[in-house]
Amino acid sequence: MSAKKERPVHSLIAGSIAGAIEAFVTYPTDFVKTRSQFGGQRESLITIIRTTLREKGITGLYSGCSALIIGNSVKAGVRFVSYDHFKVMLADAEGKVSPPRSLLAGLGAGMMEAIIAVTPSETIKTKLIDDAKRPNPQYRGLVHGTMSIVREEGFSGVYRGLFPVMMRQGANSAVRFTTYTTLKQFVQGTARPGQQLPTGITFGIGAIAGLVTVLVTQPLDVIKTRMQSLTARQHYRNSFHCGYRILTEEGVLRFWTGTTPRLVRLVMSGGIIFTVYENVIRLLTGPERGTK
Repeated sequence: MSAKKERPVHSLIAGSIAGAIEAFVTYPTDFVKTRSQFGGQRESLITIIRTTLREKGITGLYSGCSALIIGNSVKAGVRFVSYDHFKVMLADAEGKVSPPRSLLAGLGAGMMEAIIAVTPSETIKTKLIDDAKRPNPQYRGLVHGTMSIVREEGFSGVYRGLFPVMMRQGANSAVRFTTYTTLKQFVQGTARPGQQLPTGITFGIGAIAGLVTVLVTQPLDVIKTRMQSLTARQHYRNSFHCGYRILTEEGVLRFWTGTTPRLVRLVMSGGIIFTVYENVIRLLTGPERGTK
């Protein structure tokens, strides 16, 4: 795989646009996934959707959406800029990046996005979703909710679950980028030299990358959600204690709660984000320019 470097501003613009579009399109699946992962009485996915539509209407499925759109836009921009930077750093003398080094570059990109963008936006989103299911929600929206969290818990309140988020995002990016670039390299090897991959093929490769990512990283996502809930401090001392309690009290399968909606989201997400990213890069740099 070539390690030719995109201009950081191009990666930032393309990644941010792709992240915002992906977040808005796929948000209802993330809402259902997050609701299903909270502790307490289990609710089926259909029950969550029906209850939300009955009590809150279609807008209920978008509770906390603004936090995720903003965070996802920043996250995707940081992810692509970081991945491109680490990929060039890890390239060999011929400018090639092996799959293990691509995995390491993805891990670094995931860690960066977790610290800069994902943890605050995911914490706020999760608390807004958790609050929205109460009979009398206390948060009136993104701004009021954020201000309330900071006022009640301090700045660290929006960084709840930092460790599991770093682990999840690191694993997400490592698996997703490695799967995507490996499959893309394989497909390009069967095409004519210099031929651009059709949008449908790019979407399909991205979707497969999303599928692999979900199956590998779902337990980290469940722990992340629990640690960012409104009642996390009452039940868990840290991420390891949270994981231990889930395992011993609820069983190992509980770690894959929410797999279906997250699978739908990340399969769509992988297709959307890589397709939008590569097309925006082409607009910014010219149709003759190859992408990652």
